[in-house]
Amino acid sequence: MKTDKIKLLDVVALTVDLPEEQLFKGQVGTVVDILADGTAYEVEFSDRNGRTYESLGLSADQFMILHFELINPKIVSIKK
Repeated sequence: MKTDKIKLLDVVALTVDLPEEQLFKGQVGTVVDILADGTAYEVEFSDRNGRTYESLGLSADQFMILHFELINPKIVSIKK
């Protein structure tokens, strides 16, 4: 995963399928704990009503942080 430092409450998306957990690439979760000195993360997956349906430890290479703002505004140029 190549992105900023992972923080509590970051919204993330799986980049791998985890069929044994019934979770698949693209599913969205929230980082709720930082484990093993920052080498693993507890990610909680919830439904639209906020009910948790899975919570598990993941390594940083299994998900990506979702960004809701421009990551680097200098990269984006508006053409008129």
